[in-house]
Amino acid sequence: MAFNETMNEMQRQAVLHTEGPLLILAGAGSGKTRVLTHRTAYLIEEAGVNPYHIMAITFTNKAAGEMRQRIDDMVGYGSESVWVATFHSTCVRILRRYIDRIGFDTSFTIYDADDQKTLMKEICKRMEIDTKIYKERAFLGVISSAKDELIDPEEFFRRAQGDYQKIRQAEVYREYQDSLRKNNALDFDDLIMKTVELFKKDAEVLNSYQERFRYIMVDEYQDTNTAQFQLIKLLAGKYRNLCVVGDDDQSIYKFRGANIYNILNFEKEYPDATVIKLEQNYRSTQNILNAANHVIANNVGRKRKELWTENGEGEKVILRQFETGYEEADYVATDITAKAREGICAYGDCAVLYRTNAQSRLFEERFIASNIPYKIVGGVNFYARKEIKDLLAYLKTVDNAKDDLAVRRIINVPKRGIGATTLNRVQNYALQQGIGFYDALKAAEEIPTLGRSASKLKPFVTLIQTMRSKAAYIGVTELLQEIIEETGYVAELEAENTEEANQRILNIDELISKAASYEADESREGPATLSGFLEEVALVADIDSVDETQDYVVLMTLHSAKGLEFPQVYLAGMEDGLFPSYMSICSDNSMEEIEEERRLCYVGITRAKERLSISCAKQRMIRGETQYNKVSRFVKEIPAEFLAGEIQKEREPEKYKPTMSQFARQAFRAKPMAMSQSGGMRQMPSAKDFGKSADNRKLSYDVGDRVKHMKFGEGTVKQIVSGGRDHEVTVEFDGAGVKKMFAAFAKLQKL
Repeated sequence: MAFNETMNEMQRQAVLHTEGPLLILAGAGSGKTRVLTHRTAYLIEEAGVNPYHIMAITFTNKAAGEMRQRIDDMVGYGSESVWVATFHSTCVRILRRYIDRIGFDTSFTIYDADDQKTLMKEICKRMEIDTKIYKERAFLGVISSAKDELIDPEEFFRRAQGDYQKIRQAEVYREYQDSLRKNNALDFDDLIMKTVELFKKDAEVLNSYQERFRYIMVDEYQDTNTAQFQLIKLLAGKYRNLCVVGDDDQSIYKFRGANIYNILNFEKEYPDATVIKLEQNYRSTQNILNAANHVIANNVGRKRKELWTENGEGEKVILRQFETGYEEADYVATDITAKAREGICAYGDCAVLYRTNAQSRLFEERFIASNIPYKIVGGVNFYARKEIKDLLAYLKTVDNAKDDLAVRRIINVPKRGIGATTLNRVQNYALQQGIGFYDALKAAEEIPTLGRSASKLKPFVTLIQTMRSKAAYIGVTELLQEIIEETGYVAELEAENTEEANQRILNIDELISKAASYEADESREGPATLSGFLEEVALVADIDSVDETQDYVVLMTLHSAKGLEFPQVYLAGMEDGLFPSYMSICSDNSMEEIEEERRLCYVGITRAKERLSISCAKQRMIRGETQYNKVSRFVKEIPAEFLAGEIQKEREPEKYKPTMSQFARQAFRAKPMAMSQSGGMRQMPSAKDFGKSADNRKLSYDVGDRVKHMKFGEGTVKQIVSGGRDHEVTVEFDGAGVKKMFAAFAKLQKL
């Protein structure tokens, strides 16, 4: 076969080793897919294995489709008999034939996420569960995690051990599973779990598939959960010709149930396993790989390997530290523009990677101002995200209430039990009277067709009217925070306690920061008004002119970037508290959490082919507050010899002064919160504190005291400044770093 001439020695060994358990540790960019396809071809053409007995399994339809195409191209006749599929499609095919042996009909329905949510709503209603306290999505998340670990409702009950909340979850789980069975339905997690149950209960079925799949290959093995591991273990139990391919250093999906110990403990499960490391990288330059190797080497829970390449040393990794997040975005935009103008690279060669979706906002605004075409991958435009559109709709309604679309969007956000029939009757009345939808809502008691439904509309109208009266004397930032508080928007997301909900909360924090920046912008013409803010946002949010068929810069989170590569990568926001996140730093399992974050950093670094720029900011506005974070520990793990640039010596927080380049200020028409004469930040007070001075509100703590914050944990007070209407407190938190906040919002408790 031609592969002998085109493959390196370790790749050849992986292809030729066909019998018994095999673990291929494939480093980033080491050509693992090529190895899998060549191994399949070798089994068929050289080892004489019937294609019918070969299985290749992976996670996504896209990956399975690409592997199928490559095998077809290489093998030709007979390749259609090779089983190439995802875990879920494999299990569906098996269950369609044999699920009747465990009490289901083979014509079962598969419930998607919407179906699951609808069913859970019915269950909560039936069980009289208050969904304002216990969220449907939170229950679904707990159930999904249990199924990933093959924990059924009865086992869940046994593990609850007197914990009321877990017992309640177990009751819901049991009711949920009973309802699925009555409906002859399975959710996606059931597809794996029920197949494992089938194999364990029916030896005949298991034996038939063990005979069918004598040679099994699993791609992206580091992303498997416990249920998927058991499925593969059962299938390979007879012939044991199991080849798993993965990279423990790229295991970044713990929040989805991935169990890194499946790959770390492979040799314990199969003591006779052969381990082959693919360490030659075909993607990046050696300097980029050196940076990646030194970062990931700090993880304890990993199998040692070191990437190398024949691509040459390449440019050193660019390291830049800025005063603010605005200047960081300004640098990235300016650098991309310059490189594109000079022909060094095209827009499409560039990618900006960050830890959270919320970080895209500054880059989006800066790119729009610079006419840089871009595309958000793995997400949507910041201002098009549901939570942002919801809150902006509230602000629009408060501003003039003439935007019927805005009013209709948020009249049931959060849910107020107002049905479509009621809304249609209000709309009809508005048309008959020639008035706006909101004016009709205010006159709900005069609409004869509404009856008792009119009472459900009153709280919404009262809320809007209250906010409109407050808007006359509080700022945009404060108004937005009041709306969030009164509607319970963030509280609902916190109750969900899911990764998606946490991302949405971060997006809301970023919107608050945008409002605070708008109010603090001294270059703005005239006073800061709600109308002015909405106008500015509308102009920034208008990106319909971006033609996605043209050359564009890609913006994405690090999780979305896995599996991709770009000539030029900008790794932004490299600060402790942001990356790694404060949640991982403060976690009870902080070591494991930080190691997961470090793997994510490793993934980000190894996306770069030719040039890598790493950047961070000394201060960043988060939730309208200026926060000071140290340079990410991951950056400090890269030896200086591989870097071009340096980190400025970190200073005491009270010596920092918010600054911004004139160019950045003009580009954004915004900057961090303006300094008052006393040296503190200016911000409008909360409604309840309006008219009081900071001096009249005695704090329960002083400089040097230990305090506790409900979000950031424990810390030491470093500075207190009287800012006129409120005290401005600087706290160095044990895990989350230095934060500067207003006393009225911080609600610090003295320890």
